[in-house]
Amino acid sequence: MTITAPTTRHARSVHTLPLLGAAMPSAHLAAHREWLWEGRDLELQDPVSHLVLDGDWRTHAQNIRRDLDGFTGRLGIHGPFWGLTVMAQDPAVRRLTSARLRGGLAMASEIGATHMVVHSPFDFFGHPLVAHTGVTGLDDQLEQVHETLREVVDEARQIGCMLVIENIRDLNPAPLLALVSSFDSGTVQISIDVGHAALMQAKGGPSPDHWIREAGRRLGHVHLQDTDGLLDRHWKPGDGSINWRMVFRALREVQADPRLILELKPEEITAGQQWLVQEGLAR
Repeated sequence: MTITAPTTRHARSVHTLPLLGAAMPSAHLAAHREWLWEGRDLELQDPVSHLVLDGDWRTHAQNIRRDLDGFTGRLGIHGPFWGLTVMAQDPAVRRLTSARLRGGLAMASEIGATHMVVHSPFDFFGHPLVAHTGVTGLDDQLEQVHETLREVVDEARQIGCMLVIENIRDLNPAPLLALVSSFDSGTVQISIDVGHAALMQAKGGPSPDHWIREAGRRLGHVHLQDTDGLLDRHWKPGDGSINWRMVFRALREVQADPRLILELKPEEITAGQQWLVQEGLAR
């Protein structure tokens, strides 16, 4: 695949631009192989499904390893999340969530993945019953997450897999930053989905680039997708209202090396990365 170099109006050398990667089900690897095998980051979405984790996932993982022969980029997975929360009061729910996430880690270990996306449990600024602040029980909420993730974090550390906790419905970066900081470990970092941040900006939250700056050195992973601010569109960059120049300026300024993952429909990945390349923002 030929990647168009930035036009002369862009002063930065293409060699200093950040390298894009992508998320996809393993069934789409062949279609993007040439591009991915340029040392790009890859996130496989297969472990999101309970059908995979409850099935013959070891054989599935072996097939993935075969398909990834010669791949040299950083590899990760999106962990299971449907119907799960890492912040539950009920110990039985905590055990269920922990077991599911450890199932994801088992598959990550089998294919050599070194990051797993976990969803943030925080809702907006909270809601009338849970405000996610120090005077309304944030410490107790963080302890619930620690109880849920204790074994998950230990296993992730043992296999060299970074857990990146992704903003989902978070309006305020502070609770998520407090959560990640509370682990005081390189094993737990922040994932910022710029589309999710843009959705919350429409409801009074900070902009995606502000989220990136707030995360700083704890930023381990970024989902790149565009939106109109109404729904979680997962449009390709340039199709929505996100200020991509500010996003990539913030990425240049933070002292971190996050995995930059296009989280789009598989058939739109090529067009999405080409738009960012043509804008002189990435390669």
